Amino acid sequence: MKVLLLKDPKEDDCGQDPYIRELGLYGLEATLIPVLSFEFLSLPSFSEKLSHPEGYGGLIFTSPRAVEAVELCLEKDNKTEAWKKSLKEKWNAKPAYVVGSATASLVRKIGLETEGEKCGNAEKLAEYICSRIPMESITVYQKIPHPGIQGNLKSYFSKQGVPASITFFSPSGLTYSLQHIQELAGDSIRQIQFAAIGPTTARALAAQGLPVSCTAELPTPGALATGIRKALHAHSCC
Repeated sequence: MKVLLLKDPKEDDCGQDPYIRELGLYGLEATLIPVLSFEFLSLPSFSEKLSHPEGYGGLIFTSPRAVEAVELCLEKDNKTEAWKKSLKEKWNAKPAYVVGSATASLVRKIGLETEGEKCGNAEKLAEYICSRIPMESITVYQKIPHPGIQGNLKSYFSKQGVPASITFFSPSGLTYSLQHIQELAGDSIRQIQFAAIGPTTARALAAQGLPVSCTAELPTPGALATGIRKALHAHSCC
């Protein structure tokens, strides 16, 4: 059974995207299509803040892109050595909160210990930390439509047909892809089981009038695969 995931493919240490692997364990043939691109913003300001850990009570990483922004700042401003010698240690004396296991893994790769990854989503993480530290936010990237989204979706539908399930990974991904999916699927869109990686995306789907067959209990490949399998099984039994 074919399922479509609207996200960037990312290989893990085993050389395979973990979502493809986990879904494959249930006999589901997954295809990944990226629907978002990212533009980094405010990096000079962010770099300056990273240089002064004494002014903050910790860091909050909301996505893998936020970790990429740290790496870009260190590379562009020649701060890699300063990070290794002192900045990393100073930031490690403070909490580094993360949303999800993928982000946590990347944060650990730059040398920081993480907290909060088991909260499952941004809302629960916010509840976890709000009473602990005052917060200052900085936007370091913005989401834009992936330039190949329309062509990639058209190619998929023409070659693979209508998938049994489509998973959305963010409200932005839904915004940029839904019209294309509706046009390509036509009346067959009623056959598709729509899944969401978390509650915020699930609410965005519902706001578009789409039935949400599955919301992953955690934003992980295993939790999503389990949820999709259950949704498809329940649908086939109807």
